[in-house]
Amino acid sequence: MSNEWQYNTLKWLSRMTCKLSYSTILRIGATIGPMYSLFGKKQKERGIKNIMLGLSMNEQEATALIERLFKNMGRAAMEILYMPNLTKEFIYEHIEMRGTEHLDKALAEKRGVVILTAHVGNWEWMGAALAAHGYPSTTIVKKQPNAQFTRLMNEYREMVGLEVFARGGSEMIRAVKAMKQKKLLGFLADQDGGFQGVPVMFLGQDSSAVLGPATFAQKFKAPVVPVFTSRKENGHIVHILPPLYYEDTGNEEEDMYRLTEETVRVTEAFIREHPDEWLWFQHRWNTKIPEIVDIEHKLKVREAVHAKK
Repeated sequence: MSNEWQYNTLKWLSRMTCKLSYSTILRIGATIGPMYSLFGKKQKERGIKNIMLGLSMNEQEATALIERLFKNMGRAAMEILYMPNLTKEFIYEHIEMRGTEHLDKALAEKRGVVILTAHVGNWEWMGAALAAHGYPSTTIVKKQPNAQFTRLMNEYREMVGLEVFARGGSEMIRAVKAMKQKKLLGFLADQDGGFQGVPVMFLGQDSSAVLGPATFAQKFKAPVVPVFTSRKENGHIVHILPPLYYEDTGNEEEDMYRLTEETVRVTEAFIREHPDEWLWFQHRWNTKIPEIVDIEHKLKVREAVHAKK
């Protein structure tokens, strides 16, 4: 049986949502968001545990934080359905851009720009804001378990001016072309790096970090510009931070590790500043350090990098 009905249902919900005012959908989202804990008990428990480890909070503090996160998730879910209303005028009114000088400077180098971001705030609206301000924006996305939701999301991303590439396969060739065309290439780089990642401490726990941003920075000699979003009353703030660079010292493994660790530290710092906007329950620490390919060698690389600091 076709799942077309799921897509049609989402589109209908989106049309109904778009008839409401922005302030109304925010109130609705904040109301329905906490309901997630009713059927997402495992995620809530995982999130509380990670908050306690990552922020050195007690269980009561961590529970209060994740309840605030659920409210923000509800707001973000409503905002996703509201995306057809994201005209340039709406974006200019509700999304504040800070630090555009860093992005302008990076683009002026004409090597393309790697955008480092994370599952914090409403990253979909962040991409829309970059596109609305004339930045040639592309993004690498992970397919969602529900194909119809993926279909809707990619439709809305393209609607607001983003060029979308799925992970792996021929789409990566298009991502390479985007860099050669001096565009922005966005990475949600706060996910588990899997067996091919590198060992980097993240929010108080050993983790496997992704190499994507550093790989593209090294290949194209491109700056890595951290861009994150946080919520404000009746809108968002896009924070564009100073660029990071791949430094070629002649030791590629150490240089890759050094930049990857820098991207993790910048991401970690922003999450600590906005802890109720990051998805604490995601499987960020799935890969255990001993499971990483060639881990003994990679740990030696880490030790060498740290010894030179």
